[in-house]
Amino acid sequence: MAHTLSDGRTVAIAHDYLTQRGGAERVVLSLAKAFPGAPVHTTLHEPDATYPEVGALDVRASSFNRIGPVRRSYRSALPLLPFAASSVRPTEDVVVASTSGWAHGFRAEGDVVAYCHAPARWLYQSENYLGGPMHRSPKGMALALLKPSLLAWDRRAAQRPAAYLCNSRVVRERIAEAYGIDALVVPPPHAMDFEAPRESVPVLEDWAGEGYLLVVSRLLPYKNVDVLVEAVRGTDERLVVVGTGPEKARLQAIAPPNVRMVEGLSEAQLRWVYAQARLLLAPSLEDYGLTPLEAAAFGVPTVSLGEGGYLDTVVDGLTGMYVEGPTAGAFRAGIAEAGRRSWDTEVVLKHADEFGEARFGERMRDVVTALRPGSRRQVPARVPAPTRAPALPWSSPVAARLAD
Repeated sequence: MAHTLSDGRTVAIAHDYLTQRGGAERVVLSLAKAFPGAPVHTTLHEPDATYPEVGALDVRASSFNRIGPVRRSYRSALPLLPFAASSVRPTEDVVVASTSGWAHGFRAEGDVVAYCHAPARWLYQSENYLGGPMHRSPKGMALALLKPSLLAWDRRAAQRPAAYLCNSRVVRERIAEAYGIDALVVPPPHAMDFEAPRESVPVLEDWAGEGYLLVVSRLLPYKNVDVLVEAVRGTDERLVVVGTGPEKARLQAIAPPNVRMVEGLSEAQLRWVYAQARLLLAPSLEDYGLTPLEAAAFGVPTVSLGEGGYLDTVVDGLTGMYVEGPTAGAFRAGIAEAGRRSWDTEVVLKHADEFGEARFGERMRDVVTALRPGSRRQVPARVPAPTRAPALPWSSPVAARLAD
């Protein structure tokens, strides 16, 4: 049964695929709280690979989900995903599509509100996504062959939504460049609750007393987790890596004894891991910097790149500090400098509160309610990327520093 607005319109949620744990999947859970009872339409759903809370939702996957190898390896299924996306046909009056590549192309009968985490990284930032030039790997060469048709599909799909939202200023610029659409920035929430129960992780308990450095990330080449491994090599620092992905085996092979890798944590365990950390590290060029907010919910500051989505979620000098680039030397120096500074925990906690789940749900409900039934967005010819970042859509002393 779909969520119903006061005017009788039904609402559903859509998402690319529910086959992993990440920030986009957390947004789906937040949307489900904003629109209780709304079904979630998706291409693929692998319950064991995503958050267990998804299991309580009314998930409706495409017929392609019956193909086990496709469901378990969505990257390998790339050639099939345009067909899977086009086969998803929600019938609700309004569909809120959480998308970074596919859900904006679902064949919804009603109006679509696209919440874009980023234009498809494998299409618009291919070399970063692959970790090198396309011609250097079989996967890259396959992508090169598919890219023209995928680009055409993606750009057509982007014209369908009646409203286009995005998660950060940098993504707003990328949407303008890729699609010619001027999107509204609605920062997504973090879902960390300081008061919620915590459960210790046995393999990390002996590190908890003195604290440790932490990175929470999917293990992909562009996430630069190897940079952090090298940054702490030969030092007295301890690094905890939370996550899994294609880089897992390589990272395990090169990790020194002062690096520990864990995965498959429950939400209670993840809260414990954040709470025991001394510093969060964020070395990848992200469209939206979610993990610094999750760490900030426990008063933990961040050392991050000074670019991309971290410009929206880390206040340099107040809730964390920036380093110049994704190199071991830059992060080693940043870690040392952060250790010498005195951080105001109350300021860090207050910053996290500004990105809470309740505020996000309120903004999303406002957008959906204001959408006129049967409306269609008027697509401009082509909007150039803004020459400077637009003002953030909220006001507070800490947010004001972000906009400087």
